[in-house]
Amino acid sequence: MISRFRTSLAAAACALAWAPAMASVNMEGVALDESVLVAGKNLKLNGAGISFRLIFKVYAMGLYLLDRKATVQDVLATDGPRRLVITMLRDVSGEDFNEAILSFISNEASSMQAKSIGHVLLLGKAIASQPQGLRKGDTLTMDWVPGTGTVIELNKKPLTEPMRDIAFYNALLNIWLGDKPADPALKTKLLGRPAQVRAAVN
Repeated sequence: MISRFRTSLAAAACALAWAPAMASVNMEGVALDESVLVAGKNLKLNGAGISFRLIFKVYAMGLYLLDRKATVQDVLATDGPRRLVITMLRDVSGEDFNEAILSFISNEASSMQAKSIGHVLLLGKAIASQPQGLRKGDTLTMDWVPGTGTVIELNKKPLTEPMRDIAFYNALLNIWLGDKPADPALKTKLLGRPAQVRAAVN
């Protein structure tokens, strides 16, 4: 009996040792899982890329959806949970982040609901209130959770109360996917197919 138990234990240990690790995409030392669990649903990495400001790499970003989408319209019409994840590649002050938010609102205000504008401003203020702003290595996740709303966390800690308005989450998406995206090259990558994601980050 003991010998059989030891044999089974050894076999289990061997199986664990040979089990493949969760697949991920690596960008500038940032590993993005190819799938994540949000609100009990398995989301796939739709696309990922690096955002540049002039010649500087600012952050790595990934978009997760239930099913991969190649157009902005399809992304915005997606049912179920979604995730945007940003990992900083350099320090960004709270003031700079808030200025970027204000610039986006000034360009898009005519197409945004007043409530969504208020929520975007609230997010900007929440980031600006961080003593050191966003630091290299910080991770910001922005999830759409049906029945709860937009859940925003900084390094796995809630940054704001959940915001229930889906228009607000779509406004966040439009910062990177809208007609005047923050980084047009990143927009293309976020809408890319899996092979394009790997090509873009290798």
